[in-house]
Amino acid sequence: MTETVLAQTKPNVIVILADDLGTIDLNCYGSDDLATPNLDRLASIGVRFTQFYAVAPVCSPSRAGLLTGKSNLGAGLPGNVPIPEKDTGMAGGLPSTEITMAELLKSSGYYTALVGKWHLGHAPDKLPNAQGFDYFFGHQRGCIDNYSHFFFWSGPNKHDLFQNEKEVYRPGEYFPDLMVAEINAIIDQERSQPFFIYWAANIPHYPYQGTQRWLDYYENVASPRREYAAFVSTLDERIGQVIRKLEETGQLENTVIVFQSDHGHSYEERAFWGGGNSGPYRGGKFSMFEGGIRVPAIISYPGIVPQGVKYDAVASGMDWFPTIAAITGAKYEHQGVEGVNLLPFLQENHRDIPSRELHWQTGSYDDSVSSWAVRKGDWKLLGNPVDSNPHQDADLKVNENRLFLVHLPSDVGEEVNLAGEYPEKVAELLVLHKSWLDSVQR
Repeated sequence: MTETVLAQTKPNVIVILADDLGTIDLNCYGSDDLATPNLDRLASIGVRFTQFYAVAPVCSPSRAGLLTGKSNLGAGLPGNVPIPEKDTGMAGGLPSTEITMAELLKSSGYYTALVGKWHLGHAPDKLPNAQGFDYFFGHQRGCIDNYSHFFFWSGPNKHDLFQNEKEVYRPGEYFPDLMVAEINAIIDQERSQPFFIYWAANIPHYPYQGTQRWLDYYENVASPRREYAAFVSTLDERIGQVIRKLEETGQLENTVIVFQSDHGHSYEERAFWGGGNSGPYRGGKFSMFEGGIRVPAIISYPGIVPQGVKYDAVASGMDWFPTIAAITGAKYEHQGVEGVNLLPFLQENHRDIPSRELHWQTGSYDDSVSSWAVRKGDWKLLGNPVDSNPHQDADLKVNENRLFLVHLPSDVGEEVNLAGEYPEKVAELLVLHKSWLDSVQR
């Protein structure tokens, strides 16, 4: 393998994390009823992944894995962070002992900023400024109304808009526009340091609040696809505004841009029981079937990452941590990091990562009650599977041990449980799962 070639100067880095975006809900992923020209352009000047997996099928664990390069259990966050009034125990947030991508890049001379959604803890040592971010603008909880910036989900209705640790008020101002203004101000700012921006956009997570322009554009589309699509195009339009700012300031060529969804789309009541599209894949948010964890993902870095390439190897949200470290020259302690540096594989157009296996588990460290999955090669084993799609056949056809075995090339829709036919494959994958679980136990 040839030595990885890096840019002469450290590049800027922008990691964009969409929220509840469906598996194929970009034009470049096969959607024929959405307008996503800016993300399609990003794919055309970079690499588009076809087998990319979120770290978890739910918000907080997925974010923990992306920021640390570990599985969510490896990072110490089994499940979603609850509201502050109930924020205790193992779900209390990302442990402050974990090294985040922000801490990694800050130690390498970067100015670090988070714009958007945190959802990784509310205690002082778990808020963004204590986890490596020089600057934070956004909301601490899982979702907000985009005009009042109130969290209306559970417990008392709470205003949730912060600049660093100070609560700020922008009533009536559209949160997606506020995010763009904050990001573009960082891009505009003159400094000797390169910048790292983690743009954790709360789109298209409910409440669906796309702009009137896009609601009109999709006026002939049935609900809830209309509301969902309008919000997706609202995000795409704002990503385009940031890309244009990079171009105007002459920084696009020296900026790494990463995009992915945190997991599949939502079938929750607040999302009108759907709106997103997982294409041929089963399930959605909360599920470890492919529709819950296989997500759109793109990386662009002109001159270093190939342009217009489709990358078919298995990859994960954990991989951004070591990949960005390699691109920027940042040093970190490798012990515990489960992600893989993708840069040499991208540059040399490798179609596979040798001996790759991926693991998922959410809820707790107890696999007898938690949903889990392991994939190696073409085979995937699910334990205690859940299908969050209310329109799907409720019969999961699991065996007596609550196991579901899939051969993905022949059954990408995960309809047939092969556990009874291939007990040796079940045993092999079960050993891998147990070994991994032992390695991340706390």
